[in-house]
Amino acid sequence: MSGPADHPFAAAVKPLVDAMGGEMIAPDRARGDDVVLSWEGRPVVAVRLPHLSDSLDRILADLQRRHGVPLSALDRKAKQSVVRHLEQRGAFSVRHGVETVAGALGVSRFTVYNYLNREKSGD
Repeated sequence: MSGPADHPFAAAVKPLVDAMGGEMIAPDRARGDDVVLSWEGRPVVAVRLPHLSDSLDRILADLQRRHGVPLSALDRKAKQSVVRHLEQRGAFSVRHGVETVAGALGVSRFTVYNYLNREKSGD
């Protein structure tokens, strides 16, 4: 018998679930905060979303992979770009988001706030 992950719809959404850091589970194992996805009126797969703090760590790890070096090794302009990207993704709405980002970039919280303020002022 095939499982929910074998369904073509589940295969289609798997890259998105992976990018979010979610976990695909059988619909009958879904908890209250899981998202059950249906196809043609029938539950196919449930998605367990990660905690927000885990999401920030995942985004930072992905940015590091994309840059090919530790984020702390980036130049100032690249770090500003990373902060801009993270702000667009909502990273600073997570508790301790600024501290987490500052640690990953190897800068102070004050510097991260300066990058954010610079972006808002258009400099």
